[in-house]
Amino acid sequence: MTNEQYYELIKPYEDVTRVMLTKLEILNHSIYSKDTGKPIHHIQNRIKQKKSIEDKLERLELTDSVMNAKDHLMDIAGIRVICYFPGEIYDLVDCLKRQTDLIIIKEKDYIKSPKKSGYRSFHAVFGVPIHCLDAMEYYPVEIQFRTMSMDFWASMEHRICYKKEYEDKETVSQEMQQYARILEQIESRFEVQVRDG
Repeated sequence: MTNEQYYELIKPYEDVTRVMLTKLEILNHSIYSKDTGKPIHHIQNRIKQKKSIEDKLERLELTDSVMNAKDHLMDIAGIRVICYFPGEIYDLVDCLKRQTDLIIIKEKDYIKSPKKSGYRSFHAVFGVPIHCLDAMEYYPVEIQFRTMSMDFWASMEHRICYKKEYEDKETVSQEMQQYARILEQIESRFEVQVRDG
């Protein structure tokens, strides 16, 4: 894939990112009353870099063509939404699912069913329509919904464990799982306090 092809490829993904960021901002200030507060702490977004696209296609044993990127990668556009509590994540996801212009391509609930490592998050890929002069096409955007504690754990796990070899990998893994459970308990207590006022 040439640089020119890459920059042409990502244009609609930049567009769908802007559309979804606008939708999320509107939901953030309209989903709850002023007394309840806004559900979103902050939002991050990125467009996959050319090398990341090429590396992922190679792992999938595909050539690095624009067509393969469009057909096989659901995460060229990525958004991470950091909320305060899990209940707010489910409220946001439900609101997005009810928007008739969006389609849900896939979802995975790692909050109700955490990964063995302790990782918790809600992943959803939404199809967002992009209208051209004579056509309309859906482009995917992957959204990861996390609470602040889920994001803290994931960031620390990545920093501590990613591409590192430990002599006692099992002990490190068990500690990370334990920390995930502790953070979940703290989060649950805070959520009850906020809900019960």
